[in-house]
Amino acid sequence: MSRYVHGYSEREAERLHDQAGAVCDLLHHDTRYPPGSLVLEAGCGVGAQTVTLARQSEQARFVSVDISPESLEKARALAAGHGLRHVEFRQADLFALPFAEASFDHVFVCFVLEHLADPEGALACLGRVLKPGGTITVIEGDHGSCYFHPEGAAALQAWRCLVESQARLGGDSLIGRRLFPLLQQAGFQKVRVSPRVIYGDHSLPVLVDSFWGRTIIPMVEGVKEKALAMGLVDEERWRLGLRELHEVIERKDGTFNYTFFKAVAVR
Repeated sequence: MSRYVHGYSEREAERLHDQAGAVCDLLHHDTRYPPGSLVLEAGCGVGAQTVTLARQSEQARFVSVDISPESLEKARALAAGHGLRHVEFRQADLFALPFAEASFDHVFVCFVLEHLADPEGALACLGRVLKPGGTITVIEGDHGSCYFHPEGAAALQAWRCLVESQARLGGDSLIGRRLFPLLQQAGFQKVRVSPRVIYGDHSLPVLVDSFWGRTIIPMVEGVKEKALAMGLVDEERWRLGLRELHEVIERKDGTFNYTFFKAVAVR
C-alpha cells in the first residue's frame, strides 16, 4: 500500500467531511442495500461516507474497516454521534481481511484505490469475501478531469504537484478512468461505470465554497511539504499557485469542473 498522500491531520479529517457533504447526493443517491444485507465498507477512514451509507440503508448491517486506528476512532465517534447502531468498526488491512470467503452480500469502497500501489490486487481480495452474485460499488475521482477558470500557469503546476506526489508514493489520482478494466481484470462481471460530474460557478455559492474552497484547495495545500521535498516546485511558485487557485472562487467569473466515476459490478 502507498502512503496516504493527504496525511492524517485534523484538517484532513475536516476536509474529508466537507468533501462528503459537497458530493453526497451526486455520488450516493442511488446507493441502497436491501434489509438484512451484510455490507463491507472497505477503507472507511474517518467515517465521512459511512454516515450516508448507514442512513440510506437503515435495515442493512455494515462492517466498516480501515487500516488506521486513529481514523477508526474518529469514525466510531461520528457514528455514535449520529446514533448509528447498525455499523461495526474493525481495524483491518484490505490485503489481509479477517473474514471468511463469501462473508458479505455487498462491498462498498470509496476514494481508496487511488492510494494503493496494487488496486487490482485489492479488488481481488474484496472479491474473495463477497458472495457469488453480490455487488461491489467503487467510487473514485480522476484529477485529470479537473478544469477551472481562470486557469493560471502556477495553479496548474500546483495541481500537477498533487497528481505527481501521489504517483511517486505509489498511488494513482487518475484512477477513475481505469475502474472498468480494473474490475474486469479482478474477475468481476456486469461492470457498469457512470461519470458523476460536479460543476460550479458563482450562481452556486454553497457548492463553490464546499467543494472548491473547502475540498479542492485544502487537498492541494495538504501536499505542500511533499511537493517541496520532491523538488516539484519551489516555495515562491507554490504560493503563487495557491493564490491563483483561490482566485477561482474569489472572482465573479470563476468556474470549475470535476468528474468522479462510480462503478457497480457483480461477483
